[in-house]
Amino acid sequence: MSKTLVFTNEAPEAIGPYSQAIRTGNLLFTAGQIALDPATGQLVHGGIQAQTTRVLENLKAIVQAAGSSLARTVKTTVYLKNFDDFAAMNAIYATYLAPEGVAPPARTTIEASRLPKDALVEIELVAEV
Repeated sequence: MSKTLVFTNEAPEAIGPYSQAIRTGNLLFTAGQIALDPATGQLVHGGIQAQTTRVLENLKAIVQAAGSSLARTVKTTVYLKNFDDFAAMNAIYATYLAPEGVAPPARTTIEASRLPKDALVEIELVAEV
């Protein structure tokens, strides 16, 4: 098995010993992304909608750096700090990962007691390249 590192300045740098994403064969595996602004490295403010948007913009940048797109996502995992935020997160998520005419990816969504930097949402994905 070969693996290729994927990196872009359009998404936040890893805050630990991991990669933004790894490509192996025709699959791309991203690290979980929280709502860090890639320019400042700071968590965005504005609640679950603003954080979900930032997370998905980060993921979009990583997937594009690998030569793919969010439309080619096959699986996501969503971690929410509070499951009461599900509907608001889901509305933003749908615009990025399930627009009309695109088959939505398989997904797992769980509530996590704490996320890095006390983020409200973290999302990771697997996409075809």
